[in-house]
Amino acid sequence: MEDKVITLIAEKLGKKKNAITLKSRLVEDLGADSLDVVELVMTFEDEFGVSLPDEDVAKMKTVGDVIDYIKKLK
Repeated sequence: MEDKVITLIAEKLGKKKNAITLKSRLVEDLGADSLDVVELVMTFEDEFGVSLPDEDVAKMKTVGDVIDYIKKLK
């Protein structure tokens, strides 16, 4: 799952996969803006068949946060 999440983030944000780590911050390190975050959330929801409430998304700062949250839902 980690690799899939990182691949999706890399594709959406135009980054190289090897530049993304679990500690990479979506906004500060990877340059995601609010629209990017919304698009990523929709992509994760479609890809993994989960629902990510806005209040929980607001707490996700790093790639690792996203992966941990999705794992809990699966």
